[in-house]
Formats: sequence, C-alpha cells, structure tokens
Amino acid sequence: MTKRNQHVVPRDIGWAVRGAGAQRDTELFDRKQDAVDRAREIAQNQQTELVVHGLDGRIQFKDSHGHDSFPPKG
Repeated sequence: MTKRNQHVVPRDIGWAVRGAGAQRDTELFDRKQDAVDRAREIAQNQQTELVVHGLDGRIQFKDSHGHDSFPPKG
C-alpha cells in the first residue's frame, strides 16, 4: 500500500476522503466532520498528513501524523 496524504474535499453530495494522487475518492460522507475523522484515522495509520479543504477548495488546515523532526528545522 502506498502512503498518501489524505485530503478532505467538498463534493456535490457531501464530503470525500481522497488519497493524494488517487483516481477515485476513498469514501464519501454527508458531514464534513465525519470525513475529517476518517481521513485523520487513515493518516495516523499511514503516518502521513491530513489536509482539509473548505467549500471553495482552498486548504483550511493541515495536520501531520508522520515522523516530523522536533523542533522543526529552519
């Protein structure tokens, strides 16, 4: 299984979870919070990043679940 950042994106009929670069949505939800919860679970399991988009498609926030260095470099 390829590790991909998980995106929560708006759809005409709800909110989708989609792995970065994927051809299809992983899952579709009626509520945004349900999609965020599922995407966070996948991102934690795969140690990748969660990227949540708003209705306009712009990124609202990101949450990393990978092996980030602490403190951050730079």
